[in-house]
Amino acid sequence: MNTYRIYEDFKATLGDAAAKSLAQTLGTMFEELKDTVTKEDFRILRESIDANVSRLDGALTRLADGQTKLFEAQTRTDAKMAEIVDGQAKLFEAQAHTDLKMVELIDGQTKLFEAQTRTDAKMAELVDGQAKLFESQARTDVKMAELADGQAKLFEAQGRTEAKMVELAEAQGRTEARMVELAEAQGRTEQQIKTLADAMQRLTVRTDAVVGHTFELRFRDRLTAYLGRFLRRGKVVGNDTFFDALESRVTTEEIDDFLRADIVAKGLVDGAEAYVVVEVSSTGDTNDVVRAERRAAILRKAGLNAIPLVACGAILPEALDFAHRSGVHVWCNGSIVDAAA
Repeated sequence: MNTYRIYEDFKATLGDAAAKSLAQTLGTMFEELKDTVTKEDFRILRESIDANVSRLDGALTRLADGQTKLFEAQTRTDAKMAEIVDGQAKLFEAQAHTDLKMVELIDGQTKLFEAQTRTDAKMAELVDGQAKLFESQARTDVKMAELADGQAKLFEAQGRTEAKMVELAEAQGRTEARMVELAEAQGRTEQQIKTLADAMQRLTVRTDAVVGHTFELRFRDRLTAYLGRFLRRGKVVGNDTFFDALESRVTTEEIDDFLRADIVAKGLVDGAEAYVVVEVSSTGDTNDVVRAERRAAILRKAGLNAIPLVACGAILPEALDFAHRSGVHVWCNGSIVDAAA
């Protein structure tokens, strides 16, 4: 009898242990049958086999039913395990949120402790300030008593002051009347000063004119002495002698301007015949420089060699610099100064 074949056939249905036991039992039974050959023995053997097969079928049925229930229980167990796993994941998330909240709570508690510490410090300062306030209030009460006493004295002094104010008001009235008189006198004085200033201005103008005219006459009379080295063979010529040369060359306005030149002298400058157009002033300024150059330019426009010159007793530094830059010669207080290039 092939017991291995029996084992292989029932292993899948009964399981490894049950199939092995069945194969061994059948093998033993067939071995024992080899030694007995009676029909009774065959009958007994067949009944035994039938009984064993029936028991085996019952066992297989119960085994299949138990296996089905085991599969169902395993399915429920798997579902429960899935729920447990999902719940555990949610529990982990909740734990993470809880941990975060705990950190925030600890941080807030730390800040609360710090705020409490500051509050305690402020309360200590407040208590100290209140004590100082009480002390200050006591001093204030003392000062108020002193102030009340001083106010009484002030009222007395006020009475005396009002009496003095009445006296001062009367004196003020007298002073204001005096001030009116002084203002009238001041007005008269200012008018007199203005009149005197106007007179001085007119006198100054006349004096300047006289001084300038005198200086011009002296310069005209002593031309050769003053300009001897600058203008050789020099002599004064009348302005009107240039009418013929000017009329056809320049405008009427330019002729009138040239005729107002202080002095025109003829002679030799650096060996060449030239006309020196002179502006005379007690104190030379830029206006004198401008006039001398403008009037000399009128003669040059008419084709004559004309040289501008300012003659003065003194000259302002800026006027001297301007004359140098404008090509105008300057005679000052007896000699040519800083002659133009």
